Amino acid sequence: MNWCNVDLAWAYGDLLGSITRQTRSLDRAYDVLHDALVRLALVCERQTVHQPHAYLRTVVRSVLADHGHDLARWMPFPDDDGGDGLDEHSDIAAARKILAATADPEAFAPSPEHIADLRQRLRALQRIMDCLPPRCREVFWLYHVEGYTHREIAAKLGVTLNMVERHVMRAYVDIWTAHETLS
Repeated sequence: MNWCNVDLAWAYGDLLGSITRQTRSLDRAYDVLHDALVRLALVCERQTVHQPHAYLRTVVRSVLADHGHDLARWMPFPDDDGGDGLDEHSDIAAARKILAATADPEAFAPSPEHIADLRQRLRALQRIMDCLPPRCREVFWLYHVEGYTHREIAAKLGVTLNMVERHVMRAYVDIWTAHETLS
């Protein structure tokens, strides 16, 4: 089967295998391949690509570099089991290897101070979330973490749209009030 003059059997066979070896993660390889195919589709709308397989390989290298830059910015948070949790995850290690060819990976890693600040803020936010009423907490979670719209949340929970908006606003007010008292 061909799509944008690309043999999809080749893309999901050979090319995906190559990406998987580089990322050491099949899920991440699928993300890279899909991002590359989207970029190819956008180019195919504007012009003819005469060597789509070669072009796709080049786009994959670019997407891998982009993903590497994004991954290198994140570090895992420690678990609350007493360990320091600073061992690198395989995704971070893979991203650092990808970046080694393009840039200094340390330039993208957050500083220890920034990580400590983020940990403090996350713990404070968790304490605030724990103090919210259960329904309010659930609505806020669905809206901000899972990305549902207000209408989707209302339908999912069987409440009115007005009630969803009130829960979100209540959470905002509580978070803002806590932020002001900490500042």
